[in-house]
Amino acid sequence: MRRFRLAAVLLAALCFSAGLAMAGPLEPFGRGTWKSILKAHAGRPLVVHFWGLSCAPCRKEMPRWGEILARKPNAPIVMINADLVPNLVEDAEKFLEQSGLAGAENWIFEDRFVERLRYEVDPQWQGEIPLTLLIAADGRRTTIEGAAPASAVLDWLDVQAAAEK
Repeated sequence: MRRFRLAAVLLAALCFSAGLAMAGPLEPFGRGTWKSILKAHAGRPLVVHFWGLSCAPCRKEMPRWGEILARKPNAPIVMINADLVPNLVEDAEKFLEQSGLAGAENWIFEDRFVERLRYEVDPQWQGEIPLTLLIAADGRRTTIEGAAPASAVLDWLDVQAAAEK
């Protein structure tokens, strides 16, 4: 079993270093990932939500994010587990599934030096979660600190969809 786990970790590291997506609901978020996410969604609106298992407000609001995704299954929503306390991938995946978010684009901080990852997202970000970024097609950002009201996110998505037409 130990050899299998080691082989799986090595394969995951190889895939990530080669720039390939790993199978499964959680992708490793390391250096350069933020730029890759922005590039993959460039020219389109994007909702990015940072959360963590040790964050009580995050745990409370995650099912609302699942409801948003259920109402708008094609919504460009990226969920990033950015907990200061390292989370086990299995625990995070289970929680995402329970919250209705297994089908979202899901990432988890993989570097123990989380300050470097946060700096790539926003040099002013000190790591407080939950944190939501609403990024318009033109790159303009709206930041929601704390729990994001579902109505605000849904309204923003509707405005962005109307602007694309």
